Parts: sequence; C-alpha cells; structure tokens
Amino acid sequence: MMLTTTTTDQYPSRAGRSAEFLPRHDPVVYGSADAKTASGLTAPQLEAYERDGFLILPEVFSQAEIDCFLRDATRLLGSEDIKRSGEVITEPGSGDVRSIFRVHAASPLFSRLVRDPRLVNIAGDLLDDEVYIHQSRLNYKPGFRGKEFYWHSDFETWHVEDGMPRMRALSMSITLTANTPDNGPLMLIPGSHKSFAVCTGETPANHFKTSLKKQEYGVPTDETLAELAQRGGIVSAVSQPGSVIVFDCNTMHGSNSNITPSPRSNVFVVYNAMSNRVTEPFCNQAPRPEYICSREKIETIKPEKTDLMGYRALLK
Repeated sequence: MMLTTTTTDQYPSRAGRSAEFLPRHDPVVYGSADAKTASGLTAPQLEAYERDGFLILPEVFSQAEIDCFLRDATRLLGSEDIKRSGEVITEPGSGDVRSIFRVHAASPLFSRLVRDPRLVNIAGDLLDDEVYIHQSRLNYKPGFRGKEFYWHSDFETWHVEDGMPRMRALSMSITLTANTPDNGPLMLIPGSHKSFAVCTGETPANHFKTSLKKQEYGVPTDETLAELAQRGGIVSAVSQPGSVIVFDCNTMHGSNSNITPSPRSNVFVVYNAMSNRVTEPFCNQAPRPEYICSREKIETIKPEKTDLMGYRALLK
C-alpha cells in the first residue's frame, strides 16, 4: 500500500533520484546563542558545533559511573528476555550482539541516564525546544570481529524511513570504553551537516531487518563522500570512557571494523525536538517498529538530577 504524508518533503531522497547536494533549510544551533546557559556550553563550543556539526566533550561522566553503565550493559547482553524481545541486532556472520535498542526502556539505570541534566540540557540548548527520545541503543563492537558502520547521515534514514520532518534532532554517544585510533572509533566529516546528500536507489520493504546489520540503501555514493571529505576532512573521535560525542542529525559519520582485541561500546541516545515529531515516512513503506523510532510512546524528557551511583544495587 502506498503511504502518503501531509508534510511537505523538504529533503527528498532515494525513489530513483540521482545523487546531489540539496541546501539545508534548518538551523544547526536553534534560538539565540546568548540564551544558551543551562548546558554550560561555551561560545567557542557553540561555534564549533555550528561549524563542524559535532562536539567531543571529555570527562562528562566519572569512571565510577561508567563502571556502573558497563556492568548494566553486560547484564543486558546476557539477558534472555532481551534476546527474545526482538530488539537486538546481531553481527552478520558471527551472530555477536551489535546493538540493543530501546535501552532506556529496558534498564532503570539507562532510563535515568537519558534524563541526566548533563545530556538533556545540551539537547535543549542546541535544539531550543523540549525534547523526547527518538531512539536509544547500546552499541557493542567486540574485539577481533566487530564490523564497520558504513558512512551515512542519520537524518536521511530518519527522514525517509521514519518521517522525521526537519533537521532538529541530535545524537549523543556516551563512550563506555576507550575509543582508540585502532578499535574502530566513530569518524565524522566536519561541515557535512550543512548540505543534504541525496541518496540513490529505492527503499525495500522491511529495510530495517537488514540495514541495521549492514546498510546498503540510504548511503551516499562514493563521489558524494569523496567531495564531502575533500571539503571537510575526516575526524576520528578518539576519546576516553566517560566522554560524550554530540553530533547533528545530518552529520556524515561511520566507523571502521574492529580487528583489535579491545572492544568498543557506547550508549547512543537520539534527542528530537517535540516540535519535530515524526509523521508518516517519506517513502512508500510502512513505518519502522516502535523500538527503532518512537512514534506512539512519546514523552517529554525533563532534566532530572539523579545520583546514578545510587542505582548500583539494581546491578547486583
């Protein structure tokens, strides 16, 4: 059945289109920079986010907090209930767990984490709106056989397959393990967020069943990526545990495979503006499941200062 949307498509992609760059119609930093006080972001940091499309913030969380997150991540990894939920993505070939989705609903600890003022206030300041969780997940990139995440703009997928209307969302990656130059750290292309890279091809039915293992549709052409890299270069987000990598929804990013013994894992949270809630997908396919895209169960996330260490008892 062909689906339609009542929202004008400002960023058409796929559906037989040729690769090209379209102008960005939306701000990067919303509202007045003078009013950005809740998050504590400095003027140079706001300027860097506007220019590059990302920030790497070191030492946001303590090692003691990270130890708690890691313990809960390990618990979830071994949970039979989680495995039966259908919300787990495995690596192609090995069957190792690649991602656990909707982690903020699966764990009291991570439910508190996504409400932590250190995260929510940054999202609120940059988006200048109340926010909700569009998507959350734990990402595991095990040592030796952790596969790559190919280059993509999250917004292209969220727009086409989820119906996110505008570029008023951002992602935060809370690093649980060291991101070294060797173990497949997140890579970003500075400035790539300032234009929309149209992708070629069609959107297959139930695309999420394969794309979350290996994405083949909704990825830019080699020529597109080469031009973006020539313009902005490539930055590897090398960082220590407890860092937070904040990046605009349209920033082109990816990561190499991990053939080192050192695993890499992170908590990935997407904050979307309440004014930017998803509509029907901008393609001829049914919406993706709720665990990938919050559509029915949307609640405003308010900053709640909580002693995350107080949740250690839940992890025994």
